[in-house]
Amino acid sequence: MEQIRIFTQLISSELHLPEHGVENTLKLLDEGCTIPFISRYRKERTGGLDEVQITAISNRLMVLQEIAKRKETVVKTITEQGKMTTDLQKRINDCWEATTLEDIYLPYKPKRRTRAQVAREQGLEPLATLLMLQREPHPEQVAKRFVRDDVADVHAALQGAKDIIAEQVSEEERSRNQVRAAFRREAFITSKVVRAKKDTDEAAKYADYFDWEEPLKRCSSHRLLAMRRGESEGILRVSITIDDDEAVNRLQRNYVRGNGACQRLVAEAVEDGYKRLLCPSIETEFTNISKEKADEEAIKVFTENLRQLLLGAPLGQKRVMGIDPGFRTGCKVVCLDAQGNLLHHEAIFPHPPVNHRMQATVHVQQMITDYHIEAIAIGNGTASRETKDFVEDTLKSITQATPALPKIFVVSEDGASVYSASKTAREEFPDEDVTVRGAVSIGRRLMDPLAELVKIDPKSIGVGQYQHDVDQTKLKLSLDQTVESCVNLVGVNLNTASQHLLMYVSGLGPTLAKNIVDYRKKNGAFTSRAQLKKVPRLGPAAYQQCAGFLRIPEAKNPLDNTAVHPESYGVVEQMAKDGHCTVSELISNKEKRSQIDIKKYVTDSIGLPTLTDIMKELEKPGRDPREQIEEFEFDPNVQTIEDLHEGMELPGIVTNITNFGAFVDIGVHQDGLVHISQLANKYVSDPTQVVRLHQHVRVRVLDVDLRRHRISLTMRI
Repeated sequence: MEQIRIFTQLISSELHLPEHGVENTLKLLDEGCTIPFISRYRKERTGGLDEVQITAISNRLMVLQEIAKRKETVVKTITEQGKMTTDLQKRINDCWEATTLEDIYLPYKPKRRTRAQVAREQGLEPLATLLMLQREPHPEQVAKRFVRDDVADVHAALQGAKDIIAEQVSEEERSRNQVRAAFRREAFITSKVVRAKKDTDEAAKYADYFDWEEPLKRCSSHRLLAMRRGESEGILRVSITIDDDEAVNRLQRNYVRGNGACQRLVAEAVEDGYKRLLCPSIETEFTNISKEKADEEAIKVFTENLRQLLLGAPLGQKRVMGIDPGFRTGCKVVCLDAQGNLLHHEAIFPHPPVNHRMQATVHVQQMITDYHIEAIAIGNGTASRETKDFVEDTLKSITQATPALPKIFVVSEDGASVYSASKTAREEFPDEDVTVRGAVSIGRRLMDPLAELVKIDPKSIGVGQYQHDVDQTKLKLSLDQTVESCVNLVGVNLNTASQHLLMYVSGLGPTLAKNIVDYRKKNGAFTSRAQLKKVPRLGPAAYQQCAGFLRIPEAKNPLDNTAVHPESYGVVEQMAKDGHCTVSELISNKEKRSQIDIKKYVTDSIGLPTLTDIMKELEKPGRDPREQIEEFEFDPNVQTIEDLHEGMELPGIVTNITNFGAFVDIGVHQDGLVHISQLANKYVSDPTQVVRLHQHVRVRVLDVDLRRHRISLTMRI
């Protein structure tokens, strides 16, 4: 309880949130409640904190728990050395900042055998103390008393004493904080090309950083990550530096008093301590801090892109033809039913070099007729434009009477190849090859992006910025939280959801998701949420967490197809009873709902926030929060990058968003960049405030670099 109280105060102060809400959130997290469950169904206890705030509390809690764990190690080590004091114990207890804790621990931290340690073993610590007092006019005379055993002469004695002073200076908190302040205020990051790699092909993409320097505090995350990647590939040398002479002078002013022989030796020791120990240590610290900050920004961009991608507009349950386009290997075509089940697949070869266009036309027409295709999904990779043109021509040539020709949609195929070779795909389609599985994934993405994309490692979806260079543990945590948030925001059909979709539902996970699917196979479709209690190992706690996010469209109780939690069914039934109607009538009859005074139903366990949410849900039960899907057409006159010229205005689709701008597909197999300065006719600090993933936009061509295959675009039209 004491730790929760401390964590509550710290988190409340850092995040500027009410202590009551933070404390209850920490208790709910400790009870095993998930972030989506807390934000949606425990608003009374949290004071209405939203999912972003609760996620921030959860993430900060993990950091504080790590610090608490580290403090145990620090206390144990210092105590075992017999050096723990009351003041030192209090400093450690009161410290909740990782860097400060490590500074406190540094003098006591077990380390390899340093030059200072060797000097201490030689009995030179008293000499170091005498030098630091700076009272001896002739330190060489004093040093003679220490010439014995391993100390060969006066010079060796003085050098050993200086080594001890250098280490003491480098480990003192005052010194470290002074140098930190200098790095924070004036550090420069510098990047130089490794001369031997300068003219290589792999170095070309880092040409901007062959001779680069800028203040560290102004270095954007994408530039820093680019430089660090170049460094890891052996192409660049990156360093963070300050004015060493000025830093040494400032430190010497702290330790050197007056002029004299002792003072000269101490000044030398301080300079050595700075250059050999202190500066490299703080440079490493700032290297890590700047990398962490860049990681956080890159992860933030990636998770926002992922959220937009997962919440992309679904077509819904339609009979879909999925096409994975290609030239030499042909186009793999699959036909899916409205539930996404594979009905038929074959390869067609409408493009060069095979060029069986007529035969392919007949086959596609036949498939559309035989499988009653309502929509066609075409992957956006190689041969996408050519395949779309072919399909459009094919549809124009259909002469027989049909209810309606299927609409054509171009779908992102990023990650489809990763899925097709995955264990999940092999389990779904054990008898099909990777090309069929990839085409199925493209077709299903059109029907429901969320349900299909959860099967793919988010890092492979292609909407990140240096996602393979950032801290992978933090990235995975953030991506998992994002997927969980999106799945629970939309809600999941209990009777059609795959195991991979179910595992992201609040309170479930892989084991319970599999048990639900197995139960469904054995016993048939669920007819009520209460039936979940019969699923093996799905106990009361898991049921409480997951039930509100699972939907049963044809359930006997209409509330089972809403976001109303079963724990609140009683209050809805009471509302219906008071209104002399059934729950179904209450949902369908706006007039009945308008007569309800929700204040009459406030109890100790259900407050106005929950009752307000219930009324919103009754108004639009089971409503999908995602937007409606839109058709899109590229400019038919532009097929390749050579067709582009400056000033040309074109339609495009946003494919990726970074903190320096947005990439837009204009149909030439090479995305163009709209730099952040070109996104709008005003200052833009965050591209996500202006554009969203898969948004249809109008752009103008600013520049085309054919050699480097770079296209510069603007939305300032």
